[in-house]
Amino acid sequence: MSDQDKISEALQRLGIASLNDMQRSVLEAGTKKDLVLLSPTGSGKTLAFLLPLLPILTPEEKTQVMVIAPSRELALQIESVFRSLGTGLKVTCCYGGHPFQVEKRSLEHPPVLLVGTPGRILDHIEKGNLSLQSVHTVILDEFDKSLELKFVPEMKKIMARLPQVRRKVLTSATEAIEIPEFIHLHQPIRISYLTATKSLKGLKLYQVRSPQKDKLMCFYGLLGELDGESALVFCNHRESVERVGQFLAQKQVDCVCFHGGMEQADREQQLALFRNRTASVLISTDLAARGLDIPEVKHVIHYHLPLNEEAFVHRNGRTARMHAEGAAYLLLNEAETVPEYVSPEPEEFFLPEKPRRPKASEWTTLTIHRGKRDKLSKKDIAGFLYQKGQINREDVGVIEVFESCALVAVKKNCKKELLSRIREEKIKNIKAKFS
Repeated sequence: MSDQDKISEALQRLGIASLNDMQRSVLEAGTKKDLVLLSPTGSGKTLAFLLPLLPILTPEEKTQVMVIAPSRELALQIESVFRSLGTGLKVTCCYGGHPFQVEKRSLEHPPVLLVGTPGRILDHIEKGNLSLQSVHTVILDEFDKSLELKFVPEMKKIMARLPQVRRKVLTSATEAIEIPEFIHLHQPIRISYLTATKSLKGLKLYQVRSPQKDKLMCFYGLLGELDGESALVFCNHRESVERVGQFLAQKQVDCVCFHGGMEQADREQQLALFRNRTASVLISTDLAARGLDIPEVKHVIHYHLPLNEEAFVHRNGRTARMHAEGAAYLLLNEAETVPEYVSPEPEEFFLPEKPRRPKASEWTTLTIHRGKRDKLSKKDIAGFLYQKGQINREDVGVIEVFESCALVAVKKNCKKELLSRIREEKIKNIKAKFS
């Protein structure tokens, strides 16, 4: 099979008819030279750096490519995209918060592609669980974020163990970064699709004035105007995320919270509920501004003003991506003003005197307490729900399978009947608990 055929076949599996300009440029750059890729969040960088690898990966049981990502979520997203390419080649994802022994066992049969966070990859290297002899390509995804999160000592040690690497790829969503000496880039090709992102093409920017110092009621009123469309809300502190989330929960608004203080499993579950539209509102710290596997959102709400212009740009980059349209809202009380870097001053978004109740989601989530470790697949789950649950295809939404459970979006109006039909049934001949 020719190199082009391998790539075309993978794109066919993904249902992608054509690549965007940035992805085409990366493909044309080939795999011979070091590469620095600068492109906005959500522009498809993961696919861009994985596709050119397909012709050069071999099915031998040895690790050939290592991808280092700054967060667990980003590492899992890269693993997921690689799996969806359908190469049949082994990929292993290593990150803190995931059982070390499970990863160690997986590494006994070396993956062709290893994805992970700097600390966990270094752990495996130092404990002798990982052979680096065959690694010819290293990809540092969102490398500026790794530097910002103080992963420099770990990255230095990893790079020092990889003298034989032939090619390095660095990706970032920001221009303002110095590439450290220890990465040893050699005459890299530089591809930049970063424009003056202050004004994203399809982005409408508004200011919303809160008559009270506490902006909760103003925020609630704004959600009531968004017609139940997806909203990503940014707060500057974990405590604020929890406070806003508790307020919405009391008001019976479908929402989830996300921040670095949460357990990894909880974080994954919250994102899954947002992805499958059980929750239309995700409240987060700036952790959700980049490198997260969430679909494009329609509305970005700055509950707190961003700390700087760069944070503002990355937050807004979660909407109005590529050719889509979206809106961002600055929530301001009487003591706050529009930051200088936001120019021209956004038009005001006026709220009705009596707030409307935010629209409820038509979806809920069925939890199946069986997962990857039980060899359960999305196909198994869909078939089970259609046959045993007697549920229509249009009543089943996004299905996600995790290590020990699976989450399935189903229409709320089917919930009771579905649970009564499947409660005593086995899935793939295994007894399971459903909730």
